[in-house]
Amino acid sequence: AWLEEWHQCEWPELQVAIVPVTDQWATLSISGGQAREILSAVGTDVDLANTAFPHLGMRVGRVMDYPARIYRVSFTGELTYEVNVSADAAQALWSALLEVGKPHRLQPFGIEALLLLRLEKGFLHVGSETDGATIPDDLGWGKVAAGKSADFIGKRALQLPEHLRPDRRQLVGLVSDNPIITGSHLRLPGSSEPSDGWVTSAGRTLLGGEHVALALLRGGRAKMGAASSPASQCSVL
Repeated sequence: AWLEEWHQCEWPELQVAIVPVTDQWATLSISGGQAREILSAVGTDVDLANTAFPHLGMRVGRVMDYPARIYRVSFTGELTYEVNVSADAAQALWSALLEVGKPHRLQPFGIEALLLLRLEKGFLHVGSETDGATIPDDLGWGKVAAGKSADFIGKRALQLPEHLRPDRRQLVGLVSDNPIITGSHLRLPGSSEPSDGWVTSAGRTLLGGEHVALALLRGGRAKMGAASSPASQCSVL
């Protein structure tokens, strides 16, 4: 879409054709502690060793003799490989992965499971835990941004008094014995504010059964261990 806009609005004189190829590719995500063993078992000429293929790396090679691009990224917190193959090879690779993955108890998982896993590890989702008012420090990334020695767009704005207030809404974790609903507003004990924040994501852990959530809470980092309430008492993690 960006290339089309630039072509039509900025450089219409260029004699180029822009063809989307997204639908020509399929992506399969293999996630979990044995992801490396499973991907190796299905067959690839890419060296998957940790030293040869580090986190956030990308390699081009073959998987099951299909041309492939492999990305080592993780949204779940577990070791994960995302494999791109041509769309017509997706079914064969899917079936082969399930077959070689049987000894490892491999099973399909969907978007809801993916989102629950990232919620359990406290991994923020841009657009859920962020909006137009959040800054890096609200999300626990203040030291990372402050540590950048080179200039960048918005750096000066981070020093505005509004962005240095200790009572800004900050990302925290919540845990409760009762269900927590995404979008619920939070009230701190003794607060006179209409709302002290809101729940950005919520779910229930599969192993422990606890109701957990992420939330933007007024002065959240100073409230660790305190209680707040959407409809029931929560502990701030």
